[in-house]
Amino acid sequence: MAAGVAALLVTAGCAQLSGGARPQGTDIWSGRMSLRIDSQPVQTFSALFELRGSPEAGELSLTSPIGSTLAQLHWSPGEALLKNGSEVRRYESVDALIEAATGAAIPVGALFGWLAGRDDRVPGWRPDLAQVANGRLQATRENPGPTADLRIVFERS
Repeated sequence: MAAGVAALLVTAGCAQLSGGARPQGTDIWSGRMSLRIDSQPVQTFSALFELRGSPEAGELSLTSPIGSTLAQLHWSPGEALLKNGSEVRRYESVDALIEAATGAAIPVGALFGWLAGRDDRVPGWRPDLAQVANGRLQATRENPGPTADLRIVFERS
């Protein structure tokens, strides 16, 4: 799986999405995220991120600490896309798209709620929202295995 994630990230290296106007009332979260998947071998993923929109329609940009684009993802009702120049990869859902980009099924709908400080429940995930007011979020996926640990340091604009 790590090879597949690496291939996806390399392929996504030049991805560009057209940015539209920011919808009224849409929040933007940005910061750093890391993901550790306790598989054999252990997989880790870290990136700078910018998340905008909503669980229904939004964008997630992942960049390296030196500013290289790792992946740009876009979703709206009925489509989830990863664009790479003229190449477009389509996925059946935003959750499948996120899993392809990061190596783990991160519940995007709940992620928006967690970042906003809501304890949105997702089977198998346990969010720790104690530090959200200080711009820190941790969530653990306990099942299905392997376990995964998501840590985010963020600002909201």
